[in-house]
Amino acid sequence: MKKNVMRWTVPFAVIALGVLGSMGVTAVAKKDEANKAVDTRPVVQVETIEPADYQVVIQSYGELMPLETTNLAAQVSGKVTYWHEQFVSGGKVAKGDVLMRIEKDNYEAAVLQAEAELARAQAVLIEENAKAKVAEDEARRFPDKQHTDLFLRKPQVMSAEASVKSAQAGLQRARRDLENCEIIAPYDAIVVSRNVGLGQFVGTGTPLAVLNNIEAGEVEIPIAGFDSVFLPARISGLPAEVSNKGINSYTREAYVARDLGIVDSATRMSHLVVRVDDPYGFKSGQSAVKFGTFLNVAFKGATLKQIFKLPQDLVNNQTVWVMNDEGKLEPRKVRVIREEGGFFLVAEGIERTDKVVMTLPEYPTKGLAVRVAGAKDPSDSSDVTKSEKL
Repeated sequence: MKKNVMRWTVPFAVIALGVLGSMGVTAVAKKDEANKAVDTRPVVQVETIEPADYQVVIQSYGELMPLETTNLAAQVSGKVTYWHEQFVSGGKVAKGDVLMRIEKDNYEAAVLQAEAELARAQAVLIEENAKAKVAEDEARRFPDKQHTDLFLRKPQVMSAEASVKSAQAGLQRARRDLENCEIIAPYDAIVVSRNVGLGQFVGTGTPLAVLNNIEAGEVEIPIAGFDSVFLPARISGLPAEVSNKGINSYTREAYVARDLGIVDSATRMSHLVVRVDDPYGFKSGQSAVKFGTFLNVAFKGATLKQIFKLPQDLVNNQTVWVMNDEGKLEPRKVRVIREEGGFFLVAEGIERTDKVVMTLPEYPTKGLAVRVAGAKDPSDSSDVTKSEKL
């Protein structure tokens, strides 16, 4: 009987002891939790921002256009007897290349005839000079006799000299016409169009072709008012960079050639011209930048002294939040002078010793107590990250 009682009472006793032990542990834990202070301050990250000199980069865009376009025309008439193999639409020719020839027979004959006329005029001049010398000798033998200019053959000599000059001019024209039988490329060029063919008769003034100069190309870029204040005092010759960010992206060196000197009445923008040398890589072998390509242009502007560079999401309504020595939020009004690449450039409003809040609470308010993320002591707000200089 006693054994049966023990068999039933022991399990219940063990269960009772377990329940009592659990209740004791729970009571102790609640007591410790109640004694522990709960830190409800928002966690933030802060940095001290070092000011530095900052080189402004001005960016714009524009279409690449040829430096110049020339409409070739015939200066003599005749039949086309030759044209260069690259004298076709899209062909590239070098400066001095003979693009086409017009038959020369008539013009070579004209040169011979002009040379003969010159020789004849020179012979007459020699003869008249000899006669004038004879007249002078005779005048010296009879000094008391009056001698007119006609007797001394001065008019005849002047006429002969004029004939020589006229013949020289005729020879010069004939040689020029002979030279004009060859149409020469005035510069390294790409042929836009050609309007004549082999065997075709052309007259003086007949349009022959249109050429674009590929020695250089130009990009006219707009400069907004907020960028124009950061232009350096001297822009002519300023190095620049043009690029295309498409699938086959590329970058080429360029330079600012000139300021157009006007402000667009509609957009209120000024315009600069950026020049790209050898855009088709005709001499350099670089990849071609074709006329009509839309390019991004970047060049260095003025250098700003001791500027703070802040991410844009930290500046709201010209205000930046800092943490004061008491570990509380404090708003600072700042003067933003430029927006560039996801950052604001700030000139005034904060100091190098300020602890700028990099991760704001959801609803920041003045005097809100915060604690720095990663601080050893929750009440310690002196653990501040120092940002790198610009």
